[in-house]
Amino acid sequence: MTILVFLGSLLGAMAIGMPIAYALLLCGVALMVQLDMFDAQIIAQNLINGADSFPLMAVPFFMLAGEIMNTGGLSKRIVHLALTMVGHIKGGLGYVAILAAVVLASLSGSAVADAAALSALLVPMMVKAGHNRASSAGLIASAGIIGPIIPPSIGFIVFGVASGLSISKLFLAGIFPGVLIGMGLCAAWWWVSRKEDLETPPRKSPKEVFQAFVDGIWALMLPGIIIFGLKLGVFTPTEAGVVAAVYSLFVATFIYRELKPSAIYAVFVTAAKTTAVVMFLVAASLVSAWLITVADLPGQVVELLAPFMGNQTLLMLMIMLLVVVVGTAMDMTPTILILTPVLMPVVKEAGIDPIYFGVLFIINNAIGLITPPVGTVLNVVAGVSKVSMDDVMKGVWPFMLAELIVLGLLVLFPALVIVPARWFGG
Repeated sequence: MTILVFLGSLLGAMAIGMPIAYALLLCGVALMVQLDMFDAQIIAQNLINGADSFPLMAVPFFMLAGEIMNTGGLSKRIVHLALTMVGHIKGGLGYVAILAAVVLASLSGSAVADAAALSALLVPMMVKAGHNRASSAGLIASAGIIGPIIPPSIGFIVFGVASGLSISKLFLAGIFPGVLIGMGLCAAWWWVSRKEDLETPPRKSPKEVFQAFVDGIWALMLPGIIIFGLKLGVFTPTEAGVVAAVYSLFVATFIYRELKPSAIYAVFVTAAKTTAVVMFLVAASLVSAWLITVADLPGQVVELLAPFMGNQTLLMLMIMLLVVVVGTAMDMTPTILILTPVLMPVVKEAGIDPIYFGVLFIINNAIGLITPPVGTVLNVVAGVSKVSMDDVMKGVWPFMLAELIVLGLLVLFPALVIVPARWFGG
């Protein structure tokens, strides 16, 4: 009965168009009424405590860093470097998009920011070169979701806060799976573009490649600073967000000089608006999370999944299928916040490595950003690149299928996540 109240109130509120944060609060109230323990003070206290978290302070800083990179020329230089390196290969602009997405993912941690930057820079170039418009936009959307997988990742930060796991360990565990996603996209792009008869641009000279590398070196240094800083314990993930924001602001303002002082205020305001949405979602979810624990919803879910508890692979497949379905109707952050307190006890009960589960859970949620009909990243790419939503949805399927295949391989072979994570984590 408690599960029905939880799902009914949440889905019912969403069905009438209520914003997710308010739907989560309403869901919490419904659970309190069902448990006969309604108290407005409990709601207020959990709402405040939900946002009062030191690890969550990383979110505004990484979002600010992403805005600065797109405005201040760091993203543009990453794309230019990738263009000089692989632009001469047949279908090279597609590989440029994938390579640039992997590098940008290690800078901002936001799928929306990365997809917007790549769409603005590369979709017009790909269409002008003769690539199919729908496939080009679909590839950019699929590559953009690598952002929440490779550190620094806002998704891992939110999941780490909701689950109580080490954000540093999640960051380092996401590196190799993120690269695998990129390799899967390369294979899918080769398959899609193999029949296109296009003139490839000439190979850039070593001098031109070196010049592009020198021009982008300041942007390329940031991922190394963050990863080695976390691995060596120089700073926490929260402090890494501050480092990323200050470093990108310094580079964009004083070295590249593309971020003018007059534009800094607008960049801060944009980042603040995005942060406010995420933080309110997190705060509202903590109300529901507390009541989920009180009502023992995880225990009831464990009973429902009892037939699969003896087989970790089968259990993970069932959980991943559940997340895929939820991802078609809900954005990444609320999905993480709603499902984490429900699924984590199930995962621990089954003896599955929580860090391994966290990586697959975030990958699955990232793929949800390009699954119709919600698909936040699909909407961003369609808007920025001026490609119709129908075309983007048609073009994304081969690449989304490639990412789901990689996810399936990670479920079947956990060592692909666990072994590299232990190596990176020392």
